[in-house]
Amino acid sequence: MSTTGNLTVKAVESKIKNKVAGRYADGGGLYFVVPKSGLAYWMVRYTCNKKRKEMTLGKYSDLSLKDARFEAVSKMKQLREGLDPLLAKKRAEQESIKTVDDLFQDWYPTLEARLKHPKIPKRIYTKDIAPHIGEFKIDQVTARDIRTTIEDIKSSGRLAIANDALGYCKQLFNHGIKLDLLAYNPAAAFTFKDAGGVEKSRERKLSEGELKQFFATAKKHSDSFSRENYLACLLLVCLGVRKSELCEAKWDEFDLENEVWNLPAERSKTNVGFTIPLAPEVLNWLNELKVFACDSEYVFPSRRASKKPHMGADTLNMAITKLFGHEAGKKKQPPNLMGDMPHFTVHDLRRTCRTLLAQQGTPGHVAERCLNHKLKGVEGIYNKHDYLDERREAINTLSKAISALNK
Repeated sequence: MSTTGNLTVKAVESKIKNKVAGRYADGGGLYFVVPKSGLAYWMVRYTCNKKRKEMTLGKYSDLSLKDARFEAVSKMKQLREGLDPLLAKKRAEQESIKTVDDLFQDWYPTLEARLKHPKIPKRIYTKDIAPHIGEFKIDQVTARDIRTTIEDIKSSGRLAIANDALGYCKQLFNHGIKLDLLAYNPAAAFTFKDAGGVEKSRERKLSEGELKQFFATAKKHSDSFSRENYLACLLLVCLGVRKSELCEAKWDEFDLENEVWNLPAERSKTNVGFTIPLAPEVLNWLNELKVFACDSEYVFPSRRASKKPHMGADTLNMAITKLFGHEAGKKKQPPNLMGDMPHFTVHDLRRTCRTLLAQQGTPGHVAERCLNHKLKGVEGIYNKHDYLDERREAINTLSKAISALNK
């Protein structure tokens, strides 16, 4: 193919300006494409193994007519040498995968395709795996590096996360083996016994005495446990909502005048909208948060430069763990301010809410609906009543008791 063709710069720019949709041949397999919507681009067409193929070279804004012709010549040269240009492009992309971070970026789209919540492995990789091995070259990661990564997570008391991280490491490096980027999996020899152990169903719930100690300690040490985190924990105990439902809540979901929070279906785990009654104490805490929010649309806006405009998924658990004397990634660890109290997580506060509802005499079916659990068995099939009034009474009683504990 020569460096001259049927098209001219003037003709190309005219077609863009007049939005003349179509495919225009320059010769030698090169085409200029003006789509009905979107940006104009260059494309090369060729035949390989008796099949017609098309390959995009780039947008017109990034690639001039002269450069497009040069690229087309290069692709046709590959074809004459017996190499499919599309295959060559894929190989070049794979060769750009050099570090563990690169490998994760290549693996993540497969997670998005098959998982309902792909952000969970992404968060664990970003927070707990990448700081240790993300910048390492793929073939230089050793079993010792994997052990160091898992041990660091274990030392923070997050045994379930240690198990998850090990599982994701195994899958990630298996992906690398599939791409012929490494010969063995550095995480292969480890089992869950080396990480968090066989997971048991969590039963941790806080007693009233533990809640009182926690809130007193958190209030006293506001320099390490912010007032917003403190109020978030109060709300989690009183309302029994899930962490993400609260941390990502927007003010337009709340009807403070009618004392309800209308959780939208798209943010509910059950994919069904849910109305949550708000006790007077809860309204007071929300009004305080309104001041902290400074006109943000989120109840808990992000306080740091972040891609997310709201409180992060790990913020509360990290703050709680810090009170217990552990801060991930820090050589000098903070003091343990919680004494011999067993460690707990944010989700344990939801379990605590359910336990306290039972202790105050709330009927089981009402308590289950307070936590937005679906009723089980025959009752769940036929009983569609939402128990809003009963739930309001239960949450009012619980909120009054919790408010008394944190004074």
